[in-house]
Parts: sequence; C-alpha cells; structure tokens
Amino acid sequence: MTKINLIIIFIFTPLLIYAQKENLQNLEIDLSNYEYPYKVSFIDLDIQKQKLKMAYMDVKPSNYNNKNILLLHGKNFNGAYWRETIKALTEKGYRVIAPDQIGFGKSSKPENFQYSFQQLAQNTKAILDELGITKTAVLGHSMGGMLATRFALMYPDVTEKLILENPIGLEDYKVVVPYKPIEWWYNNELKKDYESIKKYQLESYYDNKWDTAYDEWVNLLAGWTLNDNYEVVAWNAALTYDMIFTQPVVYEFKNIKSPTLLIIGTRDRTALGKPLVDEDTRKKMGLYYELGKKTQAKIPNAKLVEIENIGHLPHIESFDKFINPLLDFLK
Repeated sequence: MTKINLIIIFIFTPLLIYAQKENLQNLEIDLSNYEYPYKVSFIDLDIQKQKLKMAYMDVKPSNYNNKNILLLHGKNFNGAYWRETIKALTEKGYRVIAPDQIGFGKSSKPENFQYSFQQLAQNTKAILDELGITKTAVLGHSMGGMLATRFALMYPDVTEKLILENPIGLEDYKVVVPYKPIEWWYNNELKKDYESIKKYQLESYYDNKWDTAYDEWVNLLAGWTLNDNYEVVAWNAALTYDMIFTQPVVYEFKNIKSPTLLIIGTRDRTALGKPLVDEDTRKKMGLYYELGKKTQAKIPNAKLVEIENIGHLPHIESFDKFINPLLDFLK
C-alpha cells in the first residue's frame, strides 16, 4: 500500500464513520421502528410473575417438505440476521421458525428476570407448541448454540437434528475468568456507543476487514444506545452475560442424542471475559480451530465442517460455505 493510499484512508475513514453515526436511527427498545424481513408474530408468556411477549417469524413455503428448522440467534443479534438463511431454507421447502428470545430484538425487555437457558428453551418450546410443531431441526449460533444445546438436552424427542454454528460455551469461561457481578456488566453496557460496537465487531468477528453488509448489525445495537430507555436494554444484556458465564453446557455435550453438525469458522477467537485475564491466558481462549475438533469428539454422532479463514459469523461473512453443508446435513 502506498503512502498516498494510507493518507487517504487516514483522512476519510473517520469522516465515513462520522457520517454513518450521524445517520444512525434512534431505535425503540422493542424495535417497533425496524422492519424484519418476514412477518413477525408474538406469543404471550405468563412467567416469573409477569406477562411478556416473545416475537418470532414463522415462514412456511408453498413447497413445504414437512420438515422444520428452528433458528436461534446469538447474544449481539436477533432473528433478523437470519434473512438470507431463511430465504435459502424456504426455497428448499423447509418451514423456518426464528424467534427473538426474551430480552432481545422485538421481544419484551423485562426490568427483572431470572435468565436461564432452561427458561429460554421452555419459552421457545411454547412457540413450537403454539404452532403445533412436534419435530424440528435446531440451529443455534453463538449464544444461540448454548441455547440450542440446552433445548436438545431438554427436548430430545423434538430435536431431529442439531446444528451448532460457532457456538460460544465450548469451554467453561468461569474456570479462568474472575467472576464479575451483574452491575459490572451493566456499567460496561452503558458505556457502549456506535464506535465501540463497530470496533468490537470489526476486530472480533471480521478480522479488521469491513463490508457494508455488516453495517446493519452494528446499527441495530448502536441505535438502542440513543433511546432514553436504553438502561433497560443494558440491564437485560448484563443479565444474559451472567447466564452465559454461570451456566456452561460444555460438560453435557456427551448427553446429546440428536445427530449433530458443527459448522466452525476457524478464525474465530470469541470468548467471554478476555479483557479480565492476563495475556498468556487470553491467548489460549476461544481457539475455535481447536475447540471444533474437541467438541466433535465429545458429542456422539457429530460431524464437523471447518471453514478456513472465516470468523464468528459464517452465515454473514461467507454464506455459501455455510449454507451448503447445512443443506447437505438436513437432507
């Protein structure tokens, strides 16, 4: 790269970031002013002494093949980021159900809630019961991979196949990371803004290589920070961090009964609590090129597909390399 090119990047990159930030939309905490790619429905939940609404997309194609697949989103996302995945699956005849978990997306953000993967799995099962779906494949990404694992363990007769896409929780973070109270995570969330959210995704997800297709997933989080009620979103985010940290599923992989596919972007280095440990420990965390193989060995009847030089979001960063093994596995 020439000196002139470096100067141009140095001058115009901050201007581009500023322009993107200035165009940022103030999003309602229920995302009522953000349109999902497919029709959104809601189920009423009466749990933990409160009435909550859980959003979901139920996309049933005209060429329905009597097979279903449940898509479970990650912590920094919602059901909308499955847009291209839903399109590809429905074209092949699959009925797709993509919920927003409580605390995420268009679903309720309770001021107080005891988060557990068991509770989230039970909420998700309530949607399937409402739709009359008794069998489904279950695909979980990132935090959704931990939830998908818990769902498969709780409902083995419902889970025909299990797909884990770069799931977090392939290691027990609390073994090496010091515990922090929920208030600590909450204060961290309150500090977030457009710049810090994009910086995290750029470095953690995309190896410092940005594509404009990634903007939407930054804007959804950053738009919330502009809302006067952002504290509610931040508090729910803090509660789910504590859930992830204190409720590992890694010790129960051996109990999974469903045929399982691991889709692993090997460049991924995601791990909870990295800033809280020393450099030597940090270097050993989130090594997905090792964790994928170790996890395959733990899960009976598991298949591993490794996607080289792809990070935490294969279905966003390299869709073809993600969807083809998924479709082959679902056949």
